[in-house]
Amino acid sequence: GCTDIICCIFFIVAIVGYVAVGILAWTHGDPRKVIYPTDSLGQYCGQGKLEKQPLLFYFNMMKCASPMVLLEFQCPTPQVCVEKCPDRTLTLVTAIGNAQDWEYYKSYCRADPGAKVLVDILQKKLCPAYLISSKPFLQRCFPSIGKKGDVITVGDQETFNDGDKMRDAKDLVAGMKNATIVMEGRQVAMKIFEDYTKSWYWILICLLIAVVLSLIFIVLLRYLAGIMVWVMIFMVIAVVAGGIAHCSIKYVNLKDTPGSNITLQQLGFQPDFSVYLHIRQSWLAFIIILAILEVIIIILLIFLRKRIRIAVELMKEASRAVGYVMSSLFYPIFTFLLLTIVIAYWGVTAVFLSTSSEPVYKVFNETDCLHARQTCDPENFTLSTMKRDCPRSECLFAFYGGETPYHKYLVVLQFYNVFLFFWCANFVTALGQMTLAGAFASYYWAPNKPNDMPAYPLCASLGRSLRYHTGSLAFGSLILAIVQIIRVLLEYIDHKLKGAENKFAKFLLCCLKCCFWCLEKFIKFLNRNAYIMVAIYGKNFCRSARDAFFLLMRNVIRVVVLDKVTDFILFLGKLLIVGLVGIFAFFFFSGHTDAFKGATPSLHYYWVPILTVLVGSYLIAHGFFSVYAMCVDTLFLCFCEYLPLINKNLTCIIKKKNIYILKHNLRLENSTCSHSS
Repeated sequence: GCTDIICCIFFIVAIVGYVAVGILAWTHGDPRKVIYPTDSLGQYCGQGKLEKQPLLFYFNMMKCASPMVLLEFQCPTPQVCVEKCPDRTLTLVTAIGNAQDWEYYKSYCRADPGAKVLVDILQKKLCPAYLISSKPFLQRCFPSIGKKGDVITVGDQETFNDGDKMRDAKDLVAGMKNATIVMEGRQVAMKIFEDYTKSWYWILICLLIAVVLSLIFIVLLRYLAGIMVWVMIFMVIAVVAGGIAHCSIKYVNLKDTPGSNITLQQLGFQPDFSVYLHIRQSWLAFIIILAILEVIIIILLIFLRKRIRIAVELMKEASRAVGYVMSSLFYPIFTFLLLTIVIAYWGVTAVFLSTSSEPVYKVFNETDCLHARQTCDPENFTLSTMKRDCPRSECLFAFYGGETPYHKYLVVLQFYNVFLFFWCANFVTALGQMTLAGAFASYYWAPNKPNDMPAYPLCASLGRSLRYHTGSLAFGSLILAIVQIIRVLLEYIDHKLKGAENKFAKFLLCCLKCCFWCLEKFIKFLNRNAYIMVAIYGKNFCRSARDAFFLLMRNVIRVVVLDKVTDFILFLGKLLIVGLVGIFAFFFFSGHTDAFKGATPSLHYYWVPILTVLVGSYLIAHGFFSVYAMCVDTLFLCFCEYLPLINKNLTCIIKKKNIYILKHNLRLENSTCSHSS
């Protein structure tokens, strides 16, 4: 029968509300607000009638305190969309006197000045007082600042004319002093993007190798579980030892290299990460990390050597179960697709919600003004009292906002979007766990395998989970989502209190974050076992969670010894696959081996594809081995559930045997007495 019906109804209503929020966001939102720059009138550069003017030009760059302001808010200076950034330095005074220069200069004006005199043009701010040679950056025109020795230049000149007087190029640095980090970050991002465009084909090949290796390991575990476990363990030790040896060789070879003995602290942050590989301290750090990992693995193996033998038997049984339900190996692909849909819906809805506000215009003035930073209407501003009180003020686009009820509750809608994202993501994960648990439980409890198993155990289990236990899945994922959203709020509060000096508040917040992290881990563990009990018995979530908890507590030693040792073995399997694919990717992309030099693409940062391959390989290995982990957990819980029945049956058998022996002895005594008579 159906379980947790109320929670099922509540979940369906929440999903309908989530769809409504998405429709509302898509109706009001406009992603162009975060993609394209906006001029002083709130028009998008590169869109509509400004399609041929994709770049934003600032009349007076020195009015901008920081380039970060340019990315979020507007500078207190007029801005226009232009076709290209100015490639020469001119002043309005000199341009008016030359017909060719004036024609070029007018392309950077807000409107055609016509026959207006110089004073009118400057007062009405129709054109900039000067042009500076600039380059596009983030679709905005920034002055082309360079260096000649120790002297800062702009457009290869040490000075420029701002329309009033000659100024040093270094005066522009005040408006761009924080741009260095942003520009370097942008440069690194562009290089990383180029590396992906050059290496994506080889990255896919490496990930395909990870898929093939995972399948080979799964198949070998099916037939050679005992041997494969020990081979896996020793290969992991060998791979880590090989990494230590390689890092040691690099460390020794850099001994006499000039500049290799500086510390990482002295080097600081470098956009080119390959620089760190020429420092001895980097390789020393790699050696220490790998050595610690090797020691931990060896110590654990020494203490768990006897228990590993028992865990191997559990792995053999899990291999037989996976052999009967081979389709389970590909179920993680279905879960991945569902999670992709959930993440994509959340991301698109978040973007549309954040861009569903209206343009807000504010008064900007170069001098003190009573109405400065007040909201204004650009259409009627010239006739308003604000303009009369502050003749030199401008009504410029400031940011996106709004005063309607919809805009007031945008924060609530964003919160709802995040909360439903956690709930749906946890629901998809829970559905995968219950589906696999139901399939493997049908294997365990079938007296005659595979005749007593369903024809399609995975599909049958998926159907049961969705038809009868959607409410239980929603209940468990709701509890987890509440804890996760509390953790997000704590992280937000921690971010806001970073500059605070209250140490008690920081300590309390740290304790809360630690407690909720532990609570999330416990709930995930309990939910996983509760879903297994729901799949076996079909009871509601609370009763299943209670039964699973007490069942595990009665077998706590077995849980620690068998279940967790098996998890450790599976983790070593993931580590081995990641290590093998990672070693291949390192030697291929780094070009350290002559065998691959002809095929290796030319990259800015060869660690980019290597890191991508490592993360992708782990996710692929985790997807395949998670099926094994779920199978082991299900079989283990079924075994713990079946153990009392075995003991009860043994007791009954012993009692029956004793009664039989007693009756047999009585018959012997009776026959002896009769014979004596």
